[in-house]
Amino acid sequence: MGACCSKEPHFSFIEDHTDDIEYGDGDQDGDLRNGDCGARVRLHGSSKYISMYTQQGRKGVNQDAMTVWEDFTGEKGMIFCGVFDGHGPSGHKVARSVRETLPSMLSSAIKSPQVNDSENCDAEDVVPSLLQWEDNFIRSFGEMDEELNLDCSIDSFCSGSTAVTIVKKGDLLVIGNLGDSRAVLCTRGEENQLVPVQLTVDLKPNIQSEAERIKNCRGRVFAMDREPNVFRIWMPEEDYPGLAMSRCFGDFCLKDYGLTSIPKVASRKLTDDDEFVVLATDGVWDILTNNEVIKIVASAKRRSMAAKLLVCHAVQTWRSKHPGCSVDDCTAICFFFKNRRLLTKSLSEIPPASVTDHSQLGDIASTEVAVCHSSRFFRSERESAESLNDKTSTLSSNEEACPPEEENTVDSITKLHGSPGVLTRRKTLQELDDMEAS
Repeated sequence: MGACCSKEPHFSFIEDHTDDIEYGDGDQDGDLRNGDCGARVRLHGSSKYISMYTQQGRKGVNQDAMTVWEDFTGEKGMIFCGVFDGHGPSGHKVARSVRETLPSMLSSAIKSPQVNDSENCDAEDVVPSLLQWEDNFIRSFGEMDEELNLDCSIDSFCSGSTAVTIVKKGDLLVIGNLGDSRAVLCTRGEENQLVPVQLTVDLKPNIQSEAERIKNCRGRVFAMDREPNVFRIWMPEEDYPGLAMSRCFGDFCLKDYGLTSIPKVASRKLTDDDEFVVLATDGVWDILTNNEVIKIVASAKRRSMAAKLLVCHAVQTWRSKHPGCSVDDCTAICFFFKNRRLLTKSLSEIPPASVTDHSQLGDIASTEVAVCHSSRFFRSERESAESLNDKTSTLSSNEEACPPEEENTVDSITKLHGSPGVLTRRKTLQELDDMEAS
């Protein structure tokens, strides 16, 4: 929310075009097209393991974009997911350009070292190392940014896009992130409870290391009086454009002043405890906590409805919490790792309304009814999280002062270890256990 601001009012509202809206409730097998190396590309809808949904906000054209590539690089079972949040006058064009081009670039980069190494070993035995994964992501993101800079059809001088992307290869999950979109994993704790694990860091100018890089390049970092908690990047001698993230594609007016398109890359070895991962734009994360998000997704009666239920819950929360504020675009991809549906009917974990049958939800209105009933459950948790946030120290308006760097839950190409174990049924589902015993 509020990625850019400037003295020019031209990006406050963008003309709405119905054809620009992407709908996220397609049929399971529809809306597929062919990608590189025989990959199956999906821009919306759902499949056995994927749920996708996007909803346009009240600010104009939907500037979010998303994509899923199944059998990525031509390897069966390999998955690429990406969510992109555009900003600025041409942000929607930048986001869609990244959606169309970045996966192909990454696919080519991943296959290149395999081709080179295949001289000494069989192709099936070649597995990219973690350093190779990091290099592939960095190289692909750099090439994507260069292509945007050379594309005369898109004005990306003061427009850009975030990117949160993942590649799953077997039990390895690799994450590449630019900006403040986010990836959160749902795993099981020691008592089988749902636990969120944030896989990315929101790359914003208030992080000390990011602010130092920007200042070393003569960029400035400070917050405006009307938004004291939102720190932005400004040009050296002009209060422009005011970008609220420290890394993204595009925005070439700031690329000489500390803004970068180098992604933060991390990895995680998946275990039996890991259930699913959620990729979403800041329209979701700015209004819902990580814990709320995984519980909403886990409560969906049908996997195909999970992303839609999450987005509609975020929209409803925006409207109730900020009635005078324009709702941001909201986009989410839910990627489930297992064949079976989650057993999540514990009343200690999910709101009472969420255990009702959502299978008959056929349109946005009916989904919002279910969302509205569960809003009260999450309100106390959200208010508790906000009270903690209020106590967190931030940068003073003096641009020379920087807060301690946020605790990085992941660092560049750092492996996040999950707790080994076997998923067990919850005690509150005794009736299901009895049925199986009989």
